[in-house]
Amino acid sequence: MALTVNPVTPDFVAEIGDLDLSRPLAEDDIAAVKSAFWRYAVLIFPEQELTPDQHVAFSQHFGPVEVDRVLDPKVTPPRLGPAFADISNLTPNGRIWDADSRQRMYKAGNRLWHTDSSFKYRPGLCSLLYSRTVAPIGGHTQFADQRAAYDALPDSMKRKLEGLVAEHSIATSRRKTGFADFKEDEAKRLPPVPQLVVRTIPESGRKSLYLASHAGRIIGMSEAEGSALIEELIAHITQRQFIHTHRWRAKDLVMWDNRCTMHRGTDYDDLRYVRDMHRTTVSDVANTCEQAGIAVPA
Repeated sequence: MALTVNPVTPDFVAEIGDLDLSRPLAEDDIAAVKSAFWRYAVLIFPEQELTPDQHVAFSQHFGPVEVDRVLDPKVTPPRLGPAFADISNLTPNGRIWDADSRQRMYKAGNRLWHTDSSFKYRPGLCSLLYSRTVAPIGGHTQFADQRAAYDALPDSMKRKLEGLVAEHSIATSRRKTGFADFKEDEAKRLPPVPQLVVRTIPESGRKSLYLASHAGRIIGMSEAEGSALIEELIAHITQRQFIHTHRWRAKDLVMWDNRCTMHRGTDYDDLRYVRDMHRTTVSDVANTCEQAGIAVPA
């Protein structure tokens, strides 16, 4: 049986049925998933029984999986292997973290609107998040369609944004939630990087805004002017008409296109309920400025 694509809206978010991701996929199925992904940007695969190796194997159909993590494992030991970001509230020994744990303070930034790995010179193409245990209340994920948000801009703003480059940094987003405890090695590995404010998605030809809480300034503008423009655009992107909220079920795999969506986790009682999720992120082909042939300052 061919896989089933059930769109949530005509161009944003779709559920995929009749596909077992734990098994090797036929070329026709891979092509169908990719075709749906390039169109809808967020795909939901319910009722998947995945081992870590199967999760990684499916991710690799879209490109190389990131293995570099932000926090130094010598300072903050990880719970999962290097291919995974641990989107949970658990310590390496499987207990709910303490209120003042370093991981908890750092991950508070996940509740801001963001795009995975835009703070890396070679940013993320897509992320794939698998749910093992979900919170009974809260802990949803919201997605914002930056393509539709770009389409809705007035022509004068589109002209203003053409060719603009923003500086993205993990320190920028984490400062907003009060986390500044980056160790020397962590800070050196992740200096600010340039990314286009508007990019074109090659598979569809659609233009999209490309912003996140990691964006701190716009090159060539004053700090005040650039920050105000970024805040204005994020407020525009996160209007209700551009947002889908996913309420998690155990065994959901959700993947999203980091090039044209933003997302955030919603609040839940992380000192009471376990929320155990594993995320892979696939790297894009190159920096956004490089892809567009735009030179930026070193």
